[in-house]
Amino acid sequence: MDKILGFLAPVFIYAFIFVLNAIVPGRWVVGYASKPNSTEKLKYRLNGLIILFLVVGCWAALCHYGLVAWDWLYIYRWYGLAGAVSFGLIFSLAIVLPNAPVKRSFFADFYLGRLENPQLWGGRIDAKMWLYLVGAVMLELNVLSFTAHHYLLYGEASSHGIFVCAGLLTYFLIDYLTFEEVHLYTYDLFAERVGFKLGWGCIAFYPYFYSIPLWSTVSLAPAPTPDYLLVVYALIFLTGWSISRGANLQKYFFKKDPKKIFLGITPETITDGKRTLLVNGFWGLSRHINYLGEILMATGIVLAVGYPLLPWPWLYPLYYVVLLFPRQIDDDKRCAAKYGPLWDEYLKRVPKRIVPWVY
Repeated sequence: MDKILGFLAPVFIYAFIFVLNAIVPGRWVVGYASKPNSTEKLKYRLNGLIILFLVVGCWAALCHYGLVAWDWLYIYRWYGLAGAVSFGLIFSLAIVLPNAPVKRSFFADFYLGRLENPQLWGGRIDAKMWLYLVGAVMLELNVLSFTAHHYLLYGEASSHGIFVCAGLLTYFLIDYLTFEEVHLYTYDLFAERVGFKLGWGCIAFYPYFYSIPLWSTVSLAPAPTPDYLLVVYALIFLTGWSISRGANLQKYFFKKDPKKIFLGITPETITDGKRTLLVNGFWGLSRHINYLGEILMATGIVLAVGYPLLPWPWLYPLYYVVLLFPRQIDDDKRCAAKYGPLWDEYLKRVPKRIVPWVY
């Protein structure tokens, strides 16, 4: 019975999040993406951070009263993963098949999606924001359960690095949901459709693969990582966070108000009279400086667990490299088509792609 419940746990949790997303009070904001065949911007109702705390609180109550073990999600992690993979596949088929083709190939449509910004009840629930929300909340539950397993195994001898890793991942998730509105202005939200890549990615890949640094180490003997090194690893993470969050906030404020000064940086731009590009601050260092921040954050998280020679945790930052480097190429092509000669001028002003002065 527990194995069946382990398989169904992601579905129950995602359904619970759906209900909370619909009924919990939230704030309405106007996003960057437009409605189909219109210049009118989409509206979104944001309550992700509240839902994260509500779900974690409910899970903690279940554990406290002995209804489930603190490390239950770890014990049945393979069954939970199988359930999330299955549900992610069903969701992807359900959201792609009923809609008109976009690409000539069904497989391209299935992978990339056909609908751009599906919403329910006038934006009360947005498919993309719900997908990122369920991925983030499920990841946090996995982080807490996996860390609890380590503590239950080793008690006072537990690795400090495991707790630092869990803390950094939790910070990453709370930060993401704190700045939900900012992410309405990022590539995923305004440029991608909803298909297998985004649907299965958020339902199955995000909450289980992102936990691989803990998944692969919490049952191992505690690593004797010196505390000063844990501080260094946390600083690597925070450096990446500062780059990524700073870049996204600078772009967000610029798109909201092109004259707004951010962190003492007065926007410097180039324009062709119709379109304008930001060319200083974070976005003067490289064209995709936020990608560098994501990779540094993942690197700090992996180092913190204390097994630098174990290959499995390194799959996490490697994934960012494999994902973001090709995305940077695609994004540059899209921008070249959109901005024309203005983009050529931007390339001269900001020649590096991701890593300042290097690449």
